[in-house]
Amino acid sequence: RKFLTEKFYHKVLTLPQSYFDSKLSGKIINQLNRGILTINNFINMATNFMLPNLLQIILTVGLMLFYNVYIAMFTFALFPIYYYISKYSSEVWGKEEAKKNALDDKTRGRITEVISNIKLVKGFTTEKSEFDFAQKNLTKLNKIYAKQSRTFHIYDSFRNLSLQVIIAIINVIAFYNAYIGKLTIGEMVLIIQLINMARAPLFAMSFILERIQEAEQGSKEFFEIIDLPSTELFDDDYVCETIKNPKIEFKNVSFSYENSETILKNLSFELDPNESVALVGHSGAGKSTIVNMILKLYEATKGEVFINDQSYKDVPHQFVRHQIALVFQENELFSSTIRENVAYGKPDSTDEQIIDALKKANAWSFVSKLKDGINAEIGERGVRLSGGQKQRIQIARAIIKDAPILILDEATSSLDAKSEMEVQEALEKLTKNRLTIIIAHRFSTIQNVNKIIVIDNGVIVDSGTPQELAGRKGLYSDLLKY
Repeated sequence: RKFLTEKFYHKVLTLPQSYFDSKLSGKIINQLNRGILTINNFINMATNFMLPNLLQIILTVGLMLFYNVYIAMFTFALFPIYYYISKYSSEVWGKEEAKKNALDDKTRGRITEVISNIKLVKGFTTEKSEFDFAQKNLTKLNKIYAKQSRTFHIYDSFRNLSLQVIIAIINVIAFYNAYIGKLTIGEMVLIIQLINMARAPLFAMSFILERIQEAEQGSKEFFEIIDLPSTELFDDDYVCETIKNPKIEFKNVSFSYENSETILKNLSFELDPNESVALVGHSGAGKSTIVNMILKLYEATKGEVFINDQSYKDVPHQFVRHQIALVFQENELFSSTIRENVAYGKPDSTDEQIIDALKKANAWSFVSKLKDGINAEIGERGVRLSGGQKQRIQIARAIIKDAPILILDEATSSLDAKSEMEVQEALEKLTKNRLTIIIAHRFSTIQNVNKIIVIDNGVIVDSGTPQELAGRKGLYSDLLKY
C-alpha cells in the first residue's frame, strides 16, 4: 500500500498542468483508492490461494492417474471446463465492472466538488438537484451490481452442473472398477475423497479469475495514470540560485491546447528588470495562459520563452518557479495554520520572519488578535478568514519567498473597497525592486505600472504606459469606459 500510494502520488506531482485542467480532483483520488485496494487484494489473494491450489491440483490428478487413467482424465477435464466457463463469466462481469467504475468516479468526483463548493450549493438552493444526481447514479450502480450478480449465478449454475455430471461419471467408473475387482474398497473410497478434494481448487479457480478481472478493471485507471509521461521531474537535491534583475522575453510564441484552436498567436514582447507590467484584455483573451507559460506550466507550441536570455527549453521548471512568487485571485490556502501557509515556499522560516512578513502584508493586525496567533487553524481554503485577510496571508507568503519576479493574478478583483486598499498597500511594499506582472480587471490598481500590454483573442493589439493608452482610441480606452 505504501509503495503504490507513493508511486501514484509521485506520478501525479510530475504530470503537466494540462492534465489537471481537464480532471476532477475527486475522480483522481477515487481512482487512487480503488486501484490500491484492488491491487492489494489481488496480491494477498495470489500469495494465499494460487500456489497452494496449483500444488493441490497436481497432487490430486497425479494420485488418480496412479489408480486409474480414465478417472484421472475425467478429473483433469473438470479444470479446463471450469476454467473456460469461469473465464467467460469473469469477462462479462468485467465489462460491467468497467461501466460501474466510470459511473462511480463521476459520482464521487461530483460529491467532492459539491462538498468543496458547499456555499455555492446552499446559496443557489440546489441541494435537491445535487442529491438527485447522486441518487440517480447510485441507482444505476445498484442495477449494474444486480446485473453482475445475475451473471455470476447463471454461469455458476453451469459450472456446478458440469462438476456434478463429471463427478457422477467418475463415481460410476470407480464403483464399476471396484465391482469387477480392479479397485479395492479402500482405493474406491480414496478416489471419492480425492474428488471431493478437487472441489476446493475448482472453487478457488473461479474465485481467482473473478479477482483477476476485478483487479484488472479496478486498477485500469491507476496504471493509465502511472503510464502517463512525466514532464516535471522533481529532485530534492536540486539547488536553485536566485537570479538578479530577471528579464522575461517571448519570441514569436504561439500556444494551443490539444485538439483546440490556437489560444496565443505569435506573441513577442519583453518584460524588463524591476518593471511593473499589466496584462489587460477581455476574459478569455489569453492573459492567464501567458502567466501559465511564464510559470512554465505550459510549453510553447511554437516559438520560445526566455529568462535572462536562457531558453525555457534549456532550464528545469524548478529554476523558473524558484524565481517567481505568486498571489492568486482565488484564495489558494491549505487547511492548516497561518504559520504553515505563510512559510509554504520557505519552510525553514523563523517565527520572527513570519511575523515580519505578516506585518509587511498588513496582516499582523488581525493575526495577532487570533487566539493561537500564527498557529491558528484557518480551515479548508481559509474558510475562517475574510477575503481580504486571505489575500494578505497570500501576500505574506510571497514576501517570505522573496523572489525577484512577482505575479499578481487579479489579486484584488473580489475585494471590497476597504480590503482592496489594505491589500493594495501591502502589494506596493511587495512590488518594490521586482519584475511584477499583473493581471487586473480593476484599472485603478494598474495606474502606476510602467507598461500595459493589451491582449485580444491571443494577439497583442496595443502596448504602452497607462497615460498613453488612455489617450488614444483602442481596446484599452474602450475598457476604461465600462
